[in-house]
Amino acid sequence: MQKGSFIWGRVENQYPRLEKRIDRTWIVILLIAAVILFTINLGVLPLRDWDEGTIAQVARELGRAPSEEMPWLFPTLGGEPYHNKPPFMHLMISWAYSLGGVNEWTTRLPGAILTALSVPFLYSIGREIFHQRICAIYSALVYLTMLPVVRHGRLAMLDGAAVCFFMLMLLCLLRSRRNLRYCLGVGIGFGLICLTKSILGVLLAAVGMIYLFWDTPRLLTNKYMWIGMFIGAVPVAFWYGAQWFKYGDIFINQGMMNQSLSRIWTSVEANSGPPWYYVLEVCKYTWPWLIFLPSGLSSAWQNRNLSWAKLVLVWFGVYLIAISVMGTKLPWYVFPIYPSIALAIGAKLGEVENLPKFTPFPRFWVVMLSFLAVITAIASTYYSLSATPSSELQLIFAALSVTMALSALKAQRTDKQFLKVLLWGTYVSLLLFVKSNYWIWELNEDYPVKPVVEMVARANPGVTPIYISSTHNRPSLDFYSEGTIKTASENELKHYWKYDKIPYFLLDENTLKNLRLDSVKVIDKQEGWTLVTRDTKP
Repeated sequence: MQKGSFIWGRVENQYPRLEKRIDRTWIVILLIAAVILFTINLGVLPLRDWDEGTIAQVARELGRAPSEEMPWLFPTLGGEPYHNKPPFMHLMISWAYSLGGVNEWTTRLPGAILTALSVPFLYSIGREIFHQRICAIYSALVYLTMLPVVRHGRLAMLDGAAVCFFMLMLLCLLRSRRNLRYCLGVGIGFGLICLTKSILGVLLAAVGMIYLFWDTPRLLTNKYMWIGMFIGAVPVAFWYGAQWFKYGDIFINQGMMNQSLSRIWTSVEANSGPPWYYVLEVCKYTWPWLIFLPSGLSSAWQNRNLSWAKLVLVWFGVYLIAISVMGTKLPWYVFPIYPSIALAIGAKLGEVENLPKFTPFPRFWVVMLSFLAVITAIASTYYSLSATPSSELQLIFAALSVTMALSALKAQRTDKQFLKVLLWGTYVSLLLFVKSNYWIWELNEDYPVKPVVEMVARANPGVTPIYISSTHNRPSLDFYSEGTIKTASENELKHYWKYDKIPYFLLDENTLKNLRLDSVKVIDKQEGWTLVTRDTKP
């Protein structure tokens, strides 16, 4: 009897250690896979408008400003106070600049690493709410292989970092149910979100509190939870207090009202849309995982008495409703909802793994996978036979087509391996995608900035500013030209040509014809732009 008790005691002691070892292994695997996907080919393409150019410019000015001006507390943009967002991420990029120089790779690296960290964070959240590890694994892998997560996570934007801090907050919140020391982590996560995207921290904290109210209401009355939140809010209050003390009503009107609160009820810079705008965003960009979302949400609703289902329903529902009623609509506002979608799908795919052998899968899944295989095959053929063929796009769509076809075939044969094929093939296809020059497709919406700036640098006119015939400002142009190239209308260009001693213009072909300037000297041409000045020779 004593011998049996001794053996059983040893098994009990070793089992948690084995579980922790397996979890650490999965965290390392997921982190490596995420870092590869989020950092490969990161610095090849130029920065895009708007957020990347603006954030990079603020970060560069943080590094150049004298320390006595406390740029870490009072950031600037173009030499003027920058009230849009707190400077936490800008500071991280500035530190990256001090280590690796000012370039696209160092600009995007901090956000990409933080987004990569959110993948093992989601796995850890899954381990807290799911009884089976496989659900957590599927949730993390689905999140990792979502196109909008990969795209926006790689860009020098604030959303990937904010989601990473939100998942840190949620993980600590879940663990605080059995260890109150994690309440401090809840507050730290909240503070980091607020120092990254200001008012978003309040919304995401509300999501967490509503979940607690439904699942573990005792924590809402626990003093340690509110002490943790208070500690996290102190640096946020300090930053906002410092801005108000220095800038007064200017910060209140611009930083808090125009740049944050007014986005709730008005459309900023004509970025509007219908209430179902974000539903369409999810439907457009979450393939192939959108196939499993309806059944995942249905499963969450049917199991709403369970902790995981409560978290999914609150996270997905509250956040989606909140951003849908906002006046301002921007594609990346929906980013924080993708982890909840991944959890819903992960729970459903975990159920699939537990089905008896030869159990048929929903016919809808097979039909949609087959449909995607046909569509991607057509796209691959199109990009191989079009007037401007692209071998990169052809290969990407071919990889997707093969993945969807094999997955559909295995699903039709009731082979559970179709999920592994789908995950691996999607990951490889995304690797091909980010290694191509198409992952920032917005760069094709306007003229390329870097060749124009490089043309000006080669000419070395030695004067500032140089006026470009464009009616809209581009933050990326300001960043690459360091503010030396300014936009101007045709009337302004005529005025400068007449009254400036030595004017330098960057003109597109139509403007060059319309202005009919006298004594024009062409210096260089690049990408449809012509650098000209006045010919002073008699």
